[in-house]
Amino acid sequence: MKVLILAGDAAEALETFYPLQRLQEEGFAVHVAAPRKRVIQTVVHDFEPLMETYTEKLGYRLQADLSFAEVDPEAYQGLYIPGGRAPEWIRTEPKALEIVRHFFQANKPVGTLCHGPLVLTAAGVVKGRRLAAYGVLKPDVEIAGGIFVDDAPVVDGNLVSGRAWPDNPAVLKAFIRLLKEGVA
Repeated sequence: MKVLILAGDAAEALETFYPLQRLQEEGFAVHVAAPRKRVIQTVVHDFEPLMETYTEKLGYRLQADLSFAEVDPEAYQGLYIPGGRAPEWIRTEPKALEIVRHFFQANKPVGTLCHGPLVLTAAGVVKGRRLAAYGVLKPDVEIAGGIFVDDAPVVDGNLVSGRAWPDNPAVLKAFIRLLKEGVA
């Protein structure tokens, strides 16, 4: 089985590397696609005392296996979209949105957390769906017709979502279950 991760510069490090390595550990072939096939720079989002928002620091670099233009979504059984700031940019890439729509039209498993749902809202696939995201995305999810849920994992058909990197274990457990057992 093959799983595609959509990422780019400023993808959150833990939300990118944890799914990548966890899926590999389960025996899946995992490819990372980015706007261009090159080394991308991840970031670390964390909270500091007395700050109302997260801070951003440089994370690890990661070689993208494919550009979005090179992706054949038919070749993959699952899609994963990490958060960070990358989704702000990925959602402007028409090919990324085509890839996302394929997975929803084919009812294949899709996992995402934090700011990843920005790509889903831009692709127009959240209407009527229950999903989690980073709390500040509640208006974005609701404007797109989705139902924001502050919990993890949130499973709605083929979609598994969570709020941020602390939800990695719960989200990946549910996502892997969907990959192995199929979508109910």
